[in-house]
Amino acid sequence: MDYKIVASVANPGSALGEAIGSSMEDALKKLLNEIADKYGFHYLTSGIRKTKSGKRQKKILMSDKSGNEYNIDGVLANQSMKPLIIFESKYIRYKKHNRDKGSWICHAHSAIRRRYHSIRSSIAILAGNWSSPSQAMMRSNNINLFLISFNHICGVLSELGIDFDWEEKDRDKAIRAWENFNKLNNEQKKSIGIKMIDPIKDNLVILIENILDDTVEREVDKILVELISNLGEVKVYEFESISDALDFLQDDDLKDLFLTTDSDSLFDPPPDLFEEL
Repeated sequence: MDYKIVASVANPGSALGEAIGSSMEDALKKLLNEIADKYGFHYLTSGIRKTKSGKRQKKILMSDKSGNEYNIDGVLANQSMKPLIIFESKYIRYKKHNRDKGSWICHAHSAIRRRYHSIRSSIAILAGNWSSPSQAMMRSNNINLFLISFNHICGVLSELGIDFDWEEKDRDKAIRAWENFNKLNNEQKKSIGIKMIDPIKDNLVILIENILDDTVEREVDKILVELISNLGEVKVYEFESISDALDFLQDDDLKDLFLTTDSDSLFDPPPDLFEEL
């Protein structure tokens, strides 16, 4: 990717964030292409379908069972173009964006995996400031996380003469950082992404190779049974064995489960409903 110099922008801090995010994505793309080539697979970051104008789609759009489309950063597919691993790479500077970005990844990846049964894993490379609750939320949705700390990014940029550690409203520092970034040559800008992913590179490769290992024997880890009533109530039950799940499903009174009130309360502990507020 060629990085063009832009002398003046409305939001230099945001522009610099986008630039280093793009550099990180380029470094990841190079690494994941190397892994895909090693196994005779494909790593895709743009659509394989063509638009009406005859050009390939710039984005990878994967849909769920309901036809809702999601823009996915990258997909590792086998020779038959069946997806095996879906990837997201996100950089954020401020934790206030955690919930939106993290929730989107959880929802999109879960919905896509329900449609494409060939997908073995979801991987998210998260750079910047990501809170512990956001990380826990994504891990609970079976997403493998690789974290690149904000301090590490600051160190990488500091080596190139860029002070990246400023307060949100410190526009002067942001302007100077953006100007110093634009003084770098193309190779220096590319090196930012390479150095950013260096701490996670080895473990990322090991995980991917383990996921792609067809000699690993498959076992049923757990069984989830989701019951949905005609009113829209949802109950999910988890079992450790197939026999336990079958015994449960053979119960003649499954519909009566919706009449029980075992739901968590909005308040913990429940308040005295007759207590004056």
